[in-house]
Amino acid sequence: MTITTAAAFWAVSLLFVITPGADWAYAITAGLRHRTVAPAVSGLLAGHVAATAIVAAGVAAILAGSPRILTALTVAGAAYLVWLGVGMLRTADPTVAASAEDGGGSALRQAAVGLGISGLNPKVFLLFLALLPQFVHPHAAWPVPVQIVALGLVHVASCAVIYTAVGTGARTVLSSRPGAAQVVMRLSGSAMVVIGLVLVLEQVLALV
Repeated sequence: MTITTAAAFWAVSLLFVITPGADWAYAITAGLRHRTVAPAVSGLLAGHVAATAIVAAGVAAILAGSPRILTALTVAGAAYLVWLGVGMLRTADPTVAASAEDGGGSALRQAAVGLGISGLNPKVFLLFLALLPQFVHPHAAWPVPVQIVALGLVHVASCAVIYTAVGTGARTVLSSRPGAAQVVMRLSGSAMVVIGLVLVLEQVLALV
């Protein structure tokens, strides 16, 4: 795998990373509710690492070819997002400073939630399945699985930088603006609910 190939993949991957979605919503929420975004971001990254490993192992191709399994995964992920989004809407508190000081749960729990958000997102698997093979060369010196893992780690590195910046930026900018922080919390919760409902709607329409 050449540096040119890695750079080309990074450019495409970055467009995906900087597009707001459930990961962004959780990173922003973590920035507003916790002392540090590191545990939450670590969980999100773990989900992307898992997706990379699954694609490298060829399991994602099996999932993509098994409508029932993919539907079950999609519904589970959608339900999880809706549940988290509703929880955020219920706990949105204008007193951001106070909620940040109490930590809002253990670091392990924050990481587990992040892992659930990215790890249960079937679109991540399908994106990697469609994107990664385009930048893999069967006759290269590195085996195909190794190339996929290497490219996946490039993507994870971009995620680490962007998600940390988003979460930390939210904390820095909004921590002294309780009203604005409350609005952002509600928008983040609403975004998760909407994303979850859209995932379910896509499955329903596919069955019609």
